[in-house]
Formats: sequence, C-alpha cells, structure tokens
Amino acid sequence: MKSIIAAFAVAFMLSFLFTPYARHLAFKLNVLDHPKDPRKLHKKPIPYLGGAAIYASTIICMLLFTEIDRMSISIIAGGTIIFFTGLIDDIKDISAKWKMAAQILAAVITLYGGVKIQWISNPFPSSDFVYLVNLSIPATLFWIVGITNTINLIDGIDGLASGVAAIAATTLMVISAIHGFSFIIIECAIVAGASLGFLPFNFNPAKIFMGDTGALFLGYMLAVLSIAGVMKTVTAVTIVVMIFVLGIPIFDTSFAIVRRMINKKPIMEADKGHVHHRLLDIGFSQKQTVLILYVISIAFGAAAIFITGSEPVAGTIVVAVTAGLIVLAGGKIGLLGDKKKI
Repeated sequence: MKSIIAAFAVAFMLSFLFTPYARHLAFKLNVLDHPKDPRKLHKKPIPYLGGAAIYASTIICMLLFTEIDRMSISIIAGGTIIFFTGLIDDIKDISAKWKMAAQILAAVITLYGGVKIQWISNPFPSSDFVYLVNLSIPATLFWIVGITNTINLIDGIDGLASGVAAIAATTLMVISAIHGFSFIIIECAIVAGASLGFLPFNFNPAKIFMGDTGALFLGYMLAVLSIAGVMKTVTAVTIVVMIFVLGIPIFDTSFAIVRRMINKKPIMEADKGHVHHRLLDIGFSQKQTVLILYVISIAFGAAAIFITGSEPVAGTIVVAVTAGLIVLAGGKIGLLGDKKKI
C-alpha cells in the first residue's frame, strides 16, 4: 500500500512541477493553440505541450516504482513512440497515415512484450472463456490503436481528458487490486497521479493544453493497462469491463462514427457533435459540462467494478440497463443528430 501511495504522490508532484516548465517551453517554441477553428472554445492562444509533463512524470515513476521486465520495457518503448508521434504532430502537423503507422508500431511492440487480449468471457454455460487464438493479435492491435485515439477525441474542453483519464486509471487500479495484480496497481496509480498533477493547470480556464502529446499517450497507457489488468484474471471478467472503464471516450467515439455514417459524412471529419459540445449547446457552462462528465465516468467505473465481482446474471442486467440508458441519453441530447461541417 505504501508503494502505491508513494507512486501516486511522486507522479502527481512531478507532473505538477513539470507542467509550468512545459508551458514556458511551449511559449518559447511558439507551440500554441490559436482559436481559429470554430470548434475551439478558448479566445486566446493557449500553449499545448502539457503532455510532455505527463509523459515525463509517468516514465520516471515507472522506472522508480515498477519492476523492469519485458512487459514494462515494451510499455515504455511503445509509450515513447506514441509520445514523440504526438509531439511532432503538435509542433509540426503530420498526416493521419503516419500517425496511424506509429500507433500500430507501438501496439506491435507492446503486444510482443506480453500485453495481449487472449480471451473474452463466454455468456453461455459450456465454458468460462472463448479463446481468441488467431484473432488475439488483431484484437489487441485494434484495441490499443482505438483507445489511444479515443482520449484525443474527447480532449475538446478544459480538464475533460485529464480528469476522465484519472478516473479510468483509478477504476483500473481498484479492479487490479481485487485480483491482486500489483504491477498494474502501481502503473494505474502513476497514470492517475500524473493526470491529476496536470489537471490544476488544465481545468477551466486552462493555462495549458496536453495536446496530442498527452492525449495520445494517456490513451495508449489506458489501453495497455486495461488489457494487462484483465488478461491474467481467471474469473468472469469480460471485455465489457474494459469498455465501461473507458466509458465516456468509447461511447462518445461510437456515437460520432454512427452519427457521421447516418449523415453520410466522412468518419474522420471533425464536427461539433461530441457529448461535451451537446451539453454546452443545452446551456451548461464548461465547468458544469466537465463535472457532469466526471460523474458519468465515475458511474461507469462503479459499474465496471460491480461487474468484475458479480454473478453473470447480475452483470448482464447491469450491462443491459446501462446500454439502454446510454442510447436513450445519447438520443435525447442529439448525439446522432447532424451538425454542419466545421
């Protein structure tokens, strides 16, 4: 317990101390987010190298507090590739195909380090698990690359991405503690601490943004830890748990894809239809919107923890009810409605 608290505290303090230096460096290098895009909510240029502070504090704490083995080395290597991909994109835009190639490379390295989705639970009584066999590698790559990008997609309002990442990491930490995965517990504590250390500078009104540097890195870390925290379990923990842990980014991204398909828009086309945009349109302030989404993230996390330790029938009921509420709420606030191209 002491090592977990120490890892969290050091990650928090390092992130908190590094962020002002990242802000100063961003101004010096003119790495600023100018509010030219109509989707931007800020009115003046904001530096966006905050992800460098999150990355540095996370890696330092991993080296200090975790056992350096094949898996941890692969996670650090993959995370470093993701970090530099985001950094280059923040300083000098790179094409989507190169970003995707870098993310796949990072995922492959992590996969061969031992992070792999090997099975999903079987809802039928014939066996506890369905082993993916030949589908294991593509499923793992799809999950890592997909989740890496979902955090980036919700990073459109002050404090949302870092707060949701901290909640998700904390949820994973609790689930890992239930199953005794000490390595993952400490990793999750580090990610939660690094995210929360950055949050005071990123909460509305933000003094700095994390940029792709931080959003992609946090997405990658959560993707990897969600697999590593589930793949070793021998109880009825399903992939649904991982989806619930990352509820806000996953469901917001899913609604975005369906919305663009329904309205015959390119999947990658930016719009103002994300959940935080819809809440702002309803009349909530930025702070209120973020706090609402924090509460929803905590509810998702609580559901994930409940499913982890519940009987299959109870878990299925929670999943069904939650899915129904998500669809109803999404339709109510217009997540599937069209928005003019920005």
